[in-house]
Amino acid sequence: MLLEFNCSNHKSIKENVTFSMIAGSDNTSEELLKEYDNFRVLRSVIIYGANGSGKSNFISALAFMRDMVSNSIGNQPGQKVFQAPHKLSSQDTPSKYSIQFVKNDIRYAYGFSVKQNVIEEEYLYYFPKKRPVKIFERSGMSVKPGDRYKGTFDVSTEILKENRLFLSCAANYSNAKEVEEAFRFFNTDMVVYNPEINNWTEYSIELMQNNPLIKSAFVDILQALGTGAKDVKVKLEKVKLADLPKGLQIPEAIKSLIGTQVGNKIAAKVVYDKFEVDLMEESAGVKRLFQIICPIIDILNNGKILICDELESSLHEAVIFQIVQWFEHSKKDKFAQLIFSTHDTSLLDTDLFRRDQVWFTQLNEERATDLYSLVEIKNVRKSENLERGYVSGKYGAIPMLNKNFFQNLEEDI
Repeated sequence: MLLEFNCSNHKSIKENVTFSMIAGSDNTSEELLKEYDNFRVLRSVIIYGANGSGKSNFISALAFMRDMVSNSIGNQPGQKVFQAPHKLSSQDTPSKYSIQFVKNDIRYAYGFSVKQNVIEEEYLYYFPKKRPVKIFERSGMSVKPGDRYKGTFDVSTEILKENRLFLSCAANYSNAKEVEEAFRFFNTDMVVYNPEINNWTEYSIELMQNNPLIKSAFVDILQALGTGAKDVKVKLEKVKLADLPKGLQIPEAIKSLIGTQVGNKIAAKVVYDKFEVDLMEESAGVKRLFQIICPIIDILNNGKILICDELESSLHEAVIFQIVQWFEHSKKDKFAQLIFSTHDTSLLDTDLFRRDQVWFTQLNEERATDLYSLVEIKNVRKSENLERGYVSGKYGAIPMLNKNFFQNLEEDI
């Protein structure tokens, strides 16, 4: 589970912002929280804000941290680390990222900073018996292992470069269990979905083909949404790229390069009463359901964390409502979490979200992102109509439209 995330100097985020999945003092829907040590942990969080206020940049900071841990070991000599500092930050200002999370019931604290496109600092601690134990600390190219890990990271240190995270190196070139667990949290447990980039259709078809229960659950969802669908037919098979059908043949010059490389051939149809429809001919909404519902079922079953920018894209509000309900009432032994940004104000409902589950982004006078929770705003009652309060501008984080401008525009038209 994710407990807390901090970042600074990342795109529109200039000063440090703190995001927390730890519940506040509110005792609403207490049964939906997860107790861990002295914490009560939230299962889902929703983020609102005007266009350009930094919602997507906050999601991208989480994604950047995950991708750096997963992939930086592959960085080549001289390759620069991605850095997108705030426009008003100096060149010497580092971009910082830190996170606290739980893996296999053990809490970890991890962080790193990037300065002038190289790794400046990095650290990893864990908390067995609730006390912090240093696994390693890094400054530039110098790594200091904790007392329990002396001699453990000798090989890892040899392959370290200024553009590689030490966690990436140590997870692949040491036998430290705690390091591997921390790496797996990023590489496996954090799932970042962007509708503009990711296409999980192939993943969904593979899940349905290999797990009849997932396929059955997906069909039930299609029927519950009134699509009229009775069943789905899916097939995924491995094919040699050089053996594709004549209509999809690859030029001979390219065939010689790909040789015996194998790709996936997918087929999916939605079955109705009297006919079948190929997935490619279906509506954008049904295609999105194919992309996202089955992976979400897999995320819930395996207790992962789904992080999504604008989850509502091409999905009906009833579907989003149901997805939130799944995470709120997911299996007690598998703690899945959902973090997503949205413009759908119909979800601002105290029957669906506690006040500490609602977050906002807003630009300040430096055009820098402020991130804050609804609980930080005074005089917000538990029974308050949150949608009305947000739309009226009571909580900030919403564009205040110039009525005179639009009135003049209408007159000109």
